[in-house]
Amino acid sequence: MFAEEKPHLLQLPLEPFRFYQYGERTVHLDGCVEVEAANYGAPPGWIGRRVLVQRDGLQVRLLDPKTGQLLREHLRQKRGWHRIKEEDRSPLSTNQLLTRAGHAGANIGTLCQAIHQRQGQVGVRRILGVLSLAKKFGPAVVDDACAAALDLGVHEYHFVRRYLERQPQLPLTLHQLILLTGT
Repeated sequence: MFAEEKPHLLQLPLEPFRFYQYGERTVHLDGCVEVEAANYGAPPGWIGRRVLVQRDGLQVRLLDPKTGQLLREHLRQKRGWHRIKEEDRSPLSTNQLLTRAGHAGANIGTLCQAIHQRQGQVGVRRILGVLSLAKKFGPAVVDDACAAALDLGVHEYHFVRRYLERQPQLPLTLHQLILLTGT
């Protein structure tokens, strides 16, 4: 019987049949859709709207519910992870940067506010520079440097950077000495 059917059989496909699951999700305030505890970015302008989700073991697709048009296609992520395309990430606004500066330290926030008031949008890069100094040297040290800049009336990123680079290293504590000598 198999010999009779063999000429009519087609070759098996190279990859197995893909089984898709469908659902409907709402785009959250962060611009992402949650699918099985992982988050996938939707295009800008879809916050609060419903999208169709088509998923299998490899991919997650976001579709327009009215037209069925493909909005975004992502590779599957682990639970708790995010996958957002670079063009969907919103740039930090100036207010967000100033808020971050205020959280880093009171003097850091005050200096960044002064930079923004004096230089406007051009000062955004200098504000980013001050925040990167806080990452590099630590917020407490940068806050002290910003306090010195404010006391002298020099509201400049370059002053803070030079102040930190020329500042002598603090003496080692007893604990650090013990760690260095290994005794």
